[in-house]
Amino acid sequence: MDHIRNFCIIAHIDHGKSTLADRLIQRCGAVEARDFRDQILDSMDLERERGITIKANSVTLPYTASDGRTYELNLIDTPGHVDFSHEVRRSLMSCEGALLVIDASQGVEAQTVANLYLAMEFNLQVVPVINKIDLPSADVDRVMEEIDRDLALDPFEAIQVSAKLGTGIDDLLEAIVAKLPPPDGDPEKPLRALLFDAQYDAYRGAVLLVRLLDGTLRAGTRVRLMHAGAEHKVEEVGYQRLKRVPASELSAGEVGYVLAGIKTLSGLAVGDTLTEAERPAAEPVPGYREAKPVVFSSIYPMETNDYGDLTKALEKLKLNDTSLIYEKDSSAALGFGFRCGFLGLLHLDVIQERLEREYDLSLILSAPSVRYRVVLDGGSEIYIDNPTFYPDPASIKEVFEPYIKATIMTPERYLGTVMELCRERRGVDTTFSYLAAGRMEVTSQIPLAEVLFDFYDRLKSLTQGYGSFDYEILDYRLGDTVKVDILVNSEKVDALSQLVHRESARPRALKYCERLAKTIPRQQFKIAIQGAIGGQIIARTTINPYRKDVTAKCYGGDITRKRKLLEKQKEGKKKMKMVGSVEIPQAAFVAVLRTEDDEDEG
Repeated sequence: MDHIRNFCIIAHIDHGKSTLADRLIQRCGAVEARDFRDQILDSMDLERERGITIKANSVTLPYTASDGRTYELNLIDTPGHVDFSHEVRRSLMSCEGALLVIDASQGVEAQTVANLYLAMEFNLQVVPVINKIDLPSADVDRVMEEIDRDLALDPFEAIQVSAKLGTGIDDLLEAIVAKLPPPDGDPEKPLRALLFDAQYDAYRGAVLLVRLLDGTLRAGTRVRLMHAGAEHKVEEVGYQRLKRVPASELSAGEVGYVLAGIKTLSGLAVGDTLTEAERPAAEPVPGYREAKPVVFSSIYPMETNDYGDLTKALEKLKLNDTSLIYEKDSSAALGFGFRCGFLGLLHLDVIQERLEREYDLSLILSAPSVRYRVVLDGGSEIYIDNPTFYPDPASIKEVFEPYIKATIMTPERYLGTVMELCRERRGVDTTFSYLAAGRMEVTSQIPLAEVLFDFYDRLKSLTQGYGSFDYEILDYRLGDTVKVDILVNSEKVDALSQLVHRESARPRALKYCERLAKTIPRQQFKIAIQGAIGGQIIARTTINPYRKDVTAKCYGGDITRKRKLLEKQKEGKKKMKMVGSVEIPQAAFVAVLRTEDDEDEG
């Protein structure tokens, strides 16, 4: 076990984690030159296109150190985006050490600090790594100063590398072996293995990625999942070396995969503990926390008969992504679908794209909302994340909305615009502090609903890409929340209802009405599209009717002849309006529920 090192790479988004992982894999010769490609651990097409890591991925690397001893390095590459911090948390649980990567030109950013705190929570040994030293804008001295002041780590321990050029990679590998502790555990004790990830293989069933804390695991052993209570017989164990490499056994301290012919995905919970059925461990691995969704949206298939495929697709995605939560939902306008919970808007975006690509589905998503706490007149409390279930306003005593603590790091010259953005989004207790020369940290308490739509995009554009943002959920606070209904021809469209703050109710309703007016085809009668809070109309647009020229054959003569024909036409349209219902095309829902930025691009 002295020859094993389990570590992960953590950093703010875009600081070069995946590129650094590439260099380590190449230096250890884990992949032949002809099979190599950039960002080799990013296995999804979506990750490669967007240039972000979504899933944590692990690989076992053999490394011969300068002292001639061969080490087994288990590397886990983690995502940097705040929406996937649960992936980072799970990865940290299976390591003893972490490489904290910092960009030499950007310095310490919001997610860097958040990830360091996470690593400290799990008592990991942290080695700071300054990456991108080859950039013309790199300022290593300033970054070392920030490491000392903002992170309270020893800046002289930091290893300077350029992951792009491969500079300093040998020093880094030596530091991993010298500074990171080996795992502790007893191969003779009852088996305890942490399930830190799972993938689905169409031929072999569920592939469990585990970190053994105690005991030994061989093929043929009967294992039990302590959280789920299910028992399975192990078919194969081995190491992840980009491809699965079978082994005779895995022992304490090692990271590897387990195949146990698990065909159903429902009973698996990442963070669960594997133990032997005959000789179980006394207690499961501590520290597992379920990810709590903060953004909710309903997903409906475009074609009603795709509902079965959507059900299967969500089940498979759920195995890969335990933070996805869903339950059945239905809408009068859009039919059957699922109400899903996500960790943030990027998470929602990624799930939507994966469903559309990997499972070939066409989807409509309802406007994202957060979970509100509603206190009724009788004193009872309910939680509402779906506007459909919002109680009658007359029976509501108070509505509480979730708040977050937003941490924004920005160059000093953008401080005014960032403070203004926080104020615009109803931020309270906004404070700022100096981090280093020219760099500020702004903290503000903002309602989560205000951050949902385009806060991150606005921040990036206001700070010309230099601002970074991280948040944590605080608590629920009293808010003035109302339910806005959209009425087409005096009939409510349930799929378009949403819960918003009273101040932003009218602009939001007006935007929805205008988008609908553009996409609903004209009829023979006038159609009113309205936004309403209860019985009060707050926004309206009108789609004008087609008008047949009934007076065309009247030429000359008395004006009353024309008037008579027009009155007759008016009567006919009135009758038509009474019986006519407006068919809202699917395209109209798609257009209305698009996010704000899509519209700007359009």
